[in-house]
Parts: sequence; structure tokens; C-alpha cells
Amino acid sequence: MSTPTSLLALDIGGTSMRAALMQAGQITRRAEVRTPKPSTPDAVIAAALELAAPLAPDAAAVGVACAGAVAAGRVTATAVHTFPGWTDIPLEGQIGAVLNLPCAALNDARAAAWGEYAAGAGRGTGEFMFITVSTGVGAGLVLGGRLHLAGNGLDAELGFVSVPAVWKRGAEVSPLGELGPLEFETSGTALGAQALALGLTDARALADAAESGDTQADLIYRRSAALIAWKIADIAALLGVTRVALGGSVGLRAGYLDRVRGSLGQFPPRYQPEVVHAELGADAGLIGAGLWAGRD
Repeated sequence: MSTPTSLLALDIGGTSMRAALMQAGQITRRAEVRTPKPSTPDAVIAAALELAAPLAPDAAAVGVACAGAVAAGRVTATAVHTFPGWTDIPLEGQIGAVLNLPCAALNDARAAAWGEYAAGAGRGTGEFMFITVSTGVGAGLVLGGRLHLAGNGLDAELGFVSVPAVWKRGAEVSPLGELGPLEFETSGTALGAQALALGLTDARALADAAESGDTQADLIYRRSAALIAWKIADIAALLGVTRVALGGSVGLRAGYLDRVRGSLGQFPPRYQPEVVHAELGADAGLIGAGLWAGRD
């Protein structure tokens, strides 16, 4: 009997779960189901195992990308309304034990960062950052060719860094003024809420209007891009990142990339890494998780 050489990848998200078999970094088979509601640990893990089981006999290892803070293979939800009851759940151990495969689990943004670094927009770099601007803002860092993983799961939580709060009000005022998380000001969710205030339907409509010359929409759109650019410059100054890939429904828009680049151009040249679009699309997390599991 031959030894399996494929890698199995699982991507567990708030809306859907996907499984794939990979060979040489390419997806050869895939399957997808809706994430159970409510998304309790037992329900989600059972559904993930059912999805992955038909592919497991052909795999040598399994990699799992999952939303939330992931440390030492254990998951704690950061969006508790989406994943209720997820506190220190041993996801890596449970998936690996049932499938009888070596298992490695990563936060979904970190998995996407590794996928882009190894097989997408980050190839050829040593210091690389992936940023997704979508429902929220997520990120992953590769430094010296190594994926940055912190013991507490706060590996590259760009969406949680503080910026001046304009749209999300109500925080206690600090000596620096009113502050709030970056994603509350820049994400697709934040843009969607601001779109409604302009009489537009959602973030996509706001971006369309901004790119078509609507001045009010463009002020909001540009502010989101400028705040992302500011944090990219900070990361470049702190860690020497030389290339950044933008992904997500907002980040992949050509108009958004142009505005990020424009704002970044206001910083000194040494704080201006190359900013490009991510290449792997929705498969970045799947590919990254699989490659991470098979890296040894």
C-alpha cells in the first residue's frame, strides 16, 4: 500500500466550511458545507470531521484554518456572537485524533498569510504581511521567512490596534482623544454602516460611488484606506516588512489599493513597502493551512 502524499486542508469560517486535498500546492479535490448554527464547538467540529472524512485516507497530514485566536492548537473565539462557547477548545488535537493524521491549526488570516507567502503574492520576500479588509480586518506576518506565531494567539491582530475613533463613538476619552479598534473604522462592516448614513445600501455600493466620483462616499473610502496605510507604515518601521498583500472584499478592489498606495506615499520612502493585491483569493487560507501542515 502506497504512502499518501496529499495534504488535507480545512477552512472553518462563520458562514461556511471548506475542505480540500492538495498536491504540490495545488488543490485537486474540494468540498464545502454551511457552518452549523449555532456554531458551538461540538457542532462545528462534528461537521468539519464529516466534511473531511472522505478526503482523509488520501492525506499525509491535515492543516486547519479557523477564525479566532489560535495558540498551541487551541482556539478561543474573538467574535463570540459568531462562535459561542469557543474558549480554549483543543481543535488541533480533536481533528487530528479522529482523522488519525498529524494536524496543525492556524488562525485563518495567519493561514492566508502563509499561503500568500509560500504560493502567492509574498513569494521572494523575507518580511511579508497579508492584510484582509472584509467583514473585519485580519492580518498575518512572515518575518525572516517564518510565520510569526505568538504564545497568546495575538500574532498580527492588526484589526485590534487603536486609531482615532470617528465612526464608532462612545469609548472613554483618553489623553490621546477618542480611540477605537482599526477594524471599527476601516472594515467592510464599518463602511457598510457609513454607507447607510449616506443613503447607500452597503460597503460595495459606497465603494462603487466613491470610485465613480461621489465626494462624500470618497471621503469615507479614503479614510479607511489612509488608516490602513498608516498602520502599514508603522509595521514597516517596526519590523522591516518590504511587501504587503491586500485581500478581502474591500482590499481586493483596485480603487482601494490605489488609495492605500496614495496615502502610503505621504510617509518617508523607507516606510513605504510595496503594496500589491493578494493572488490566491478565497483559497489563500485553505492553501496556507495545507502547506503549513506539510512544511516538515
